[in-house]
Amino acid sequence: MSYRDKEYKTMLLSFEDPGIAIIQFNRPKAFNAVNNQFLDDIYEIAIGCHEDPEVRVMIYTGNENCFAAGADLKAVSSYNAFQARNFLDKVHRGVFAVEDNHKPAIAAVNGLALGGGLEIALACDIRIIADNATLGLPEINLGIYPGGGATQRMPRQTPLGIAKQYVFTGDFFDAATADKIGIANMVVPAAEVMDTAKKMARKLARKSPLALREAKQSLNNSMNMDIKSGCRFEQIGWSLLFAGEDQKEGMSAFLENRRAEFKGQ
Repeated sequence: MSYRDKEYKTMLLSFEDPGIAIIQFNRPKAFNAVNNQFLDDIYEIAIGCHEDPEVRVMIYTGNENCFAAGADLKAVSSYNAFQARNFLDKVHRGVFAVEDNHKPAIAAVNGLALGGGLEIALACDIRIIADNATLGLPEINLGIYPGGGATQRMPRQTPLGIAKQYVFTGDFFDAATADKIGIANMVVPAAEVMDTAKKMARKLARKSPLALREAKQSLNNSMNMDIKSGCRFEQIGWSLLFAGEDQKEGMSAFLENRRAEFKGQ
């Protein structure tokens, strides 16, 4: 069975032209808290989108009250150390499937984005946040700290001191603060979050999938490579695009003063 045809227990999956996959977290009674089933579902869908030639962009979202809260404490509070580690294996598998996907991922954030929910948003490429959203990493108040990547991704997107402040205190912060510290790409009225995300997705879907793939890989590499190694990788990806039809179409369209029609070839 294709991932498109499956009914997921914790997510709703839908598609819109041109090539937009919408992944909606769907555990409203639990504030979309992250449990094992949630992690299995997000991983399967992310891999499905990665391999689906018809998908060009993904939007991850929740509902009007909550993007996603953190780990489901009813599930994890009784874990021993090895069970906790196994749980985080699943967390990292799912979150990296979002981050490493060669197609752009947009987080459309309404309501609460706490703990693991914020960690998923941080793994997305672009974050569109409602002006009344509440974000935070409250794990320190539970006698632990963020384990789904926030200690690594947060300081790559904000000053280190800011990351330490919110990890150490567990304080919540609002959309205006998210914008100020560099987490939000856009802050918009709550009623406009999905429309804004879809507008961005349509814009990205018109770009060359091949160019987006190589650009995303180079940008992600910049977080882990020294600048010379990163530039060498960038050079290889850039040159590789000249073997495809999209580069020919893009440059021809520019010279002919028309809109390019990219096919991902």
